[in-house]
Amino acid sequence: MSGTAGDVIRIAKGEVGYHEGYSGGHWTNKQKYSPAVPGLEWSQNQAWCATFASWCFQEAGMPKGSYPVTASCALGVSWWKQQKRFSEYPAIGAQVFFGPGGGSHTGLVYAYDATYIYTVEGNTNSSGSAEGDGVYLKKRLRRDPYVYGYGYPAYPGGIVTADPAWKNPAPAAKGGTTSPQEDDMPTPADVWKADVIPAAAPPYNNGDYATNKQWTAGYALGSAVLTGRKVEAKVDALTKKVDALAVGGVDLDALAKKVATTPGLAEAIASRVADLIAARLAD
Repeated sequence: MSGTAGDVIRIAKGEVGYHEGYSGGHWTNKQKYSPAVPGLEWSQNQAWCATFASWCFQEAGMPKGSYPVTASCALGVSWWKQQKRFSEYPAIGAQVFFGPGGGSHTGLVYAYDATYIYTVEGNTNSSGSAEGDGVYLKKRLRRDPYVYGYGYPAYPGGIVTADPAWKNPAPAAKGGTTSPQEDDMPTPADVWKADVIPAAAPPYNNGDYATNKQWTAGYALGSAVLTGRKVEAKVDALTKKVDALAVGGVDLDALAKKVATTPGLAEAIASRVADLIAARLAD
């Protein structure tokens, strides 16, 4: 199956490191994407972030008419809104728009968590400029006012999104077509047996999650899991120290016999050990 979010992301990431032309001491906006997208040949030597997104959709095998073919970010926003596929929440494989009205810059989202979106962007640079020199991976704050919104392609099987009003596809493990994302709440058994926790680690300071019961429950579980793992790690460390004592030549059998035959010694040692463990766990 072609034209999936994974295909778009793969195509986009494959271009990371590509640079536009350079002449006379300046970047020229001359690149390979404009001539390769039918209808956008005229955009050569113009700002090309939106052209790059159109090219990625095209090369990923998405059907014509299922994405905007434009060199204009503003027209891209308008197209997604007309399709009623525009949201203020990120999604995997979504086209993200930046600046006032979304008209300054655009890119493609390959991941997101509670705090950041992770994107592939054309015509940017290491500082994230809207007029750059190549294709870069970027990490941007979700709540940055510069982030305007997201266009949602109609991917086969649906789109994985943080939008609580948008139905996500079921993960592959549950009979769906996508890999589990942060919305897929693991059970306690999943956590300990398969080492699965929600994608975004606590603490969660994004207000989106307070209104979604599934996310709230999943993230509460994630917090408990992380706490449990810390305790487990400390217990393992103490166990290793006890093992090290035995390896170091301490006769634990003789010590145990002495404890058993000395009145009050077992209680005293138990109390001291409990105090030490409590102090270590509190560190």
